[in-house]
Amino acid sequence: MSQSKFSLADLLTVLGTLGFGFFCFLSVNFLTLGDTTTSIIWAVLISVILGGLAFGVKLLKRTSRNFKTFIIWEWVLIFLFVVVAFFAIFPFSHYFVVTAQKEGIQKKVVSNITQAEGLFIAYESYADNRLNIYKSRLNSIVAAKRVNPEEYKNFGFVEGTDDNTQVENKMFSLTAQLYPSNYSEMKQIDSVWLSDAKDKVTSWSPTGIVKVVNTLKIEISSWNGQLKSYSSFRAKGETATDFDFSLSFDDVSGIFNKRTNPNPLALIIGIALYLLMFLSYFITKRHSRYPGLKVIFSMGSTRENEL
Repeated sequence: MSQSKFSLADLLTVLGTLGFGFFCFLSVNFLTLGDTTTSIIWAVLISVILGGLAFGVKLLKRTSRNFKTFIIWEWVLIFLFVVVAFFAIFPFSHYFVVTAQKEGIQKKVVSNITQAEGLFIAYESYADNRLNIYKSRLNSIVAAKRVNPEEYKNFGFVEGTDDNTQVENKMFSLTAQLYPSNYSEMKQIDSVWLSDAKDKVTSWSPTGIVKVVNTLKIEISSWNGQLKSYSSFRAKGETATDFDFSLSFDDVSGIFNKRTNPNPLALIIGIALYLLMFLSYFITKRHSRYPGLKVIFSMGSTRENEL
């Protein structure tokens, strides 16, 4: 065969192969719910096979000798390309199938995020309510200490110490438990995380939304558990219930990893990329000594250098 020169058509073949591999990566990333390593391996494998076969048939078409052998191999590689392309369209198309359901997915995930954004608001309302109730209780006990000295002692008050100071100290202790020193930092970090998660969902970041779906429930449940642990503290004499925030999630992971048939858009784009991969083959001219199909079917005499 004559030496191949890298042309614009070859570049388009490479771009078509890379484009196909990129969508395969996104599709497998959906199917595996964010397994990046597996997604890369499958995308590279499919791309290398398809791209290699496309370049292979192009190089075989340029042959200047041994026509019979190379044409047979050319047909073999074309057949293999068609077979691989048929099976490859399924992993390739999954991204488009999922994206077709984008609005429904976004609506459900954003609803989950919005629910999570109310978690700290609900906790602060709970904590402030406990503080107000406890302070009111303490003040009423101080006011009635002569009438009910036993209750005064049960709440930890000490005779001879300024009552207002004792009330302030008790309130400070309860506030420190309900709003520990890391609370503001925790709230800020979690708020930034939720804002970033919402951006990934609304902008439809293919890899980002999978990470959000995988971690959203875990993160929110963790925050909820942490807030419940803060609320479990009871001040001296206080009667209260733990913080309770009802969480309900619309699970969309089943949409991502459910295997389905290609949709029309995926087929159109996939076939377009296949044609782009084969563009270099289509425009490559055969050698001037190419004798035609007679070299295969013995339709007339052939010279020795045609075989």
